Amino acid sequence: MKTLLSSFLLALLVAFIVALSLSLGAVSLSFEQILSGFDASSEFYFTIHEYRLPRSILAILVGGMMALSGALVQGVIRNPLASPDVLGVSQGAGLAAVILMTIFPSVSIFWLPWAALSGGIIAALFLWFLCGSHSGAIKLAITGVAMAALYSSAVDFLMLTKPLEVNNALLWLTGSLWGRGWNQITMLLPWLVLIPFAFSLAKRLNLIGLGDDVATSLGTSISMTRLWALTIAVGLTASCVSICGPIGFLGLIAPHLARRLVGGRHQVLLPCTMLVGMVILLLADLVARIINPPIELSAGIMTAIIGAPYFLWLLFKVR
Repeated sequence: MKTLLSSFLLALLVAFIVALSLSLGAVSLSFEQILSGFDASSEFYFTIHEYRLPRSILAILVGGMMALSGALVQGVIRNPLASPDVLGVSQGAGLAAVILMTIFPSVSIFWLPWAALSGGIIAALFLWFLCGSHSGAIKLAITGVAMAALYSSAVDFLMLTKPLEVNNALLWLTGSLWGRGWNQITMLLPWLVLIPFAFSLAKRLNLIGLGDDVATSLGTSISMTRLWALTIAVGLTASCVSICGPIGFLGLIAPHLARRLVGGRHQVLLPCTMLVGMVILLLADLVARIINPPIELSAGIMTAIIGAPYFLWLLFKVR
């Protein structure tokens, strides 16, 4: 009963924040003006249909997918401090995007998501090459942190050596929904096919939480479950980062908040985590838009403001 109530309230909160996102901004709109914005002949058509609505939908998709990837990583690594950033996927995607923007500044911006997606996948494959398919959770986490630091250092080096092309890179690296629209949503939709596969791993993730020996004795293949879960997490993270840039702490804090609401049973934790991720990113993007209009902050900055203190509190608690 508590699980259903929590999920229902989170869904209502998502709908409420979407309504606020359509209404608030540099220009505030009434309910009637929002409805008229779906009519192509209306003066509010561009504001609603071409700007605020796709941005809200993208926040829902990216927030849910990145939160789900964080829950998968925490489930297989069995580390409450784990997130997709631990694997170096976000940093690898960021490095590929910065390489494109700084070394090849004349290349069309159309190629930026594909470059970032390729960078995230290559970073994951390199991690798999270094660790192997049968590596333990600790080795994966430590190697991922080391590779993430290496990719971040390479990004800093490129931005220092190519100062004339640094502005676009800085804007993208902060993680933002600004300037995204229906084209980016279309690029992200095929990756939603990974979500049912993630849900199908819920039972095995529950068994892994009991320990490798117990899970193995109950017929669960630890290496295959870890491989599938991390592959899905990499796909979800890389696709989101390729569209919006790296949005920090979302994959870390959303699973924790969901776990406090519905417990650790992955059958209910995974969908609830997605709802929490949607709420966080929608709220972060809304605050970033209305805090000082018409100037906008990046959603990644807002999630960092929320996530950094929570991470420090969590680190102190775990210690």
